[in-house]
Amino acid sequence: MIGNMAVKESQIDEIRKSADIVEIISSYVPLTLKGKNYFGVCPFHQDHSPSMSVSKERQLYKCFSCGAGGNVFNFVKEYENVSFLESVSIVANKIGMNFTNNYQKPKEEHEEEFKIMQLASLFYQNNLQSKEAKRAKEYLHSRNITDEMILTFHLGLALEDNSLGSLLEKKNYQNDLLENLGLIRKSGLDYHDVFSNRIIFPIENPDGKVVAFTGRVYLKDATPKYLNSKETILFKKGNVLYNYHRAKEKVRLMKKVILVEGNMDAMRMYSMGFYNTIALMGTSLTKEQIDLIKKLRVPLTLMLDNDDAGKINTYNNGVLLEEAGIDIDVVRLSKAKDPDEFLINYGKEQMEECLKHPISFLEFKLAYLKENKNLADSKELVKYIKDVLKVLEKSDELEQEITIKKLAKDYDLSYDLLKSELSKNEKKVVDIPIKQEIERPKKNKYEMCANAILYYMMNDVKYLKMYQKKLNYFSLKKYRQIASEVLYYFEKHKTINLADFLSYVETSPIKDDIKEVINSIKEKELTDAKMEEYIKSMKRIMIDEEIKELKLKQKNSFDESEKNEIAIKITELKKDKEKL
Repeated sequence: MIGNMAVKESQIDEIRKSADIVEIISSYVPLTLKGKNYFGVCPFHQDHSPSMSVSKERQLYKCFSCGAGGNVFNFVKEYENVSFLESVSIVANKIGMNFTNNYQKPKEEHEEEFKIMQLASLFYQNNLQSKEAKRAKEYLHSRNITDEMILTFHLGLALEDNSLGSLLEKKNYQNDLLENLGLIRKSGLDYHDVFSNRIIFPIENPDGKVVAFTGRVYLKDATPKYLNSKETILFKKGNVLYNYHRAKEKVRLMKKVILVEGNMDAMRMYSMGFYNTIALMGTSLTKEQIDLIKKLRVPLTLMLDNDDAGKINTYNNGVLLEEAGIDIDVVRLSKAKDPDEFLINYGKEQMEECLKHPISFLEFKLAYLKENKNLADSKELVKYIKDVLKVLEKSDELEQEITIKKLAKDYDLSYDLLKSELSKNEKKVVDIPIKQEIERPKKNKYEMCANAILYYMMNDVKYLKMYQKKLNYFSLKKYRQIASEVLYYFEKHKTINLADFLSYVETSPIKDDIKEVINSIKEKELTDAKMEEYIKSMKRIMIDEEIKELKLKQKNSFDESEKNEIAIKITELKKDKEKL
């Protein structure tokens, strides 16, 4: 597998053997020694109590709650959100070893399209430095956008002369392709640039590649104010967050991400040292955008516009983030409509003070629910109390206790009554949110046994030999392929070690199937007796499958002698099953 690449498998093995997984993981997550293993809070799900075990002896980690597990490279790869070879490089750097990575990436999908978009962006940037850009530059400077910001965010200018289309045509790019990328449009028999007389803001994907543009007018009376690229093969609005690619590395260092509403807010924040700022691409987060935020694995501060719409967006997006298990708080700026205006008027120090004193999302929700209600009216008070209790269903016990005591005191209500009402609500919705959050496809008995047998084989030569001697076959192709990969590794290395095997299969086409096997196992101890039982269970299952197929064949057969032969075979199989 890795041996087929320019990177030597032996070099990767040497780095893994030299790295202590406990030391590496403890640089990310605090670990405590309990018995033979170390335990810590798992960073790959919303873990409130240490459920991740790290074995110094086996050089593996395993979360017994979400199933995440693997060797030191797998942990760094998932935590840092990098490629496997990048994770090897990070580990090597941490332990002071050299890592020669000469691996050449295969040709990227849509490489030509990305090249065209980058060329268009550079063309727009050059326009903004030309003599024709005087009025556009004056406009930007009037908006407190500095030359440094222009360069950092690759701002550009679209002129009125269809010059982008002409340039790309000279480079032999087809009009159909350029139209599909949203750069030109057809009008009658002619093609025209989509963007004209507009300041151009490039939109980059999470890898920093240009996928779209936003054009803003700078001349008086021009409309519409903003013009956005259409969705294309490269650009899906719900798949990107503005400034994400610049902010993601800073976020890891600053241990926090700030989500703002507009591009200008993100640009202003970033330019004034708040490098961990990203922006929405609309008003409501999508599942894909939330997944991008989850990959950062840090708490989030919501700091959206300081108007009624911003307040609604804060509530709605906060609920989505909370349901996704992201730890969030809220900053509501006063004296300015948005972060951009606040920084221009009050400066960096005042913004730092605001960010030092956020409110919890629970506190924000309670204040939001109270707005525009006459709590002197008993009906509105009852509705408010019920809304609060509904919100508390998703809060932890400490938040519930504090909030209920405050409600009881503020509105002269019985604490016991409120507690009782909350308990009733929780019983009505018991387990539903949890099931929705962690629901996984249920595995049948065959899959459970196959996963267990393969996991045992990956961990010890004796279990691999037990499989060869007593089973040596899986009826499903997926599991046969994994078994073949394990056996091939053993033949090549004359031993089996899960930590090294995981590095070996990193470039295998079935690596995801192998990781699924590993993540499905919750057993803390491997025993010979359990392996024996898994093999027996698998034999019984495969006998049942064979009997089922024979019965179907018998039913469809018109040959009496064939039916009798099948009946004898079924009887023999049943006897074999009873012996197990």
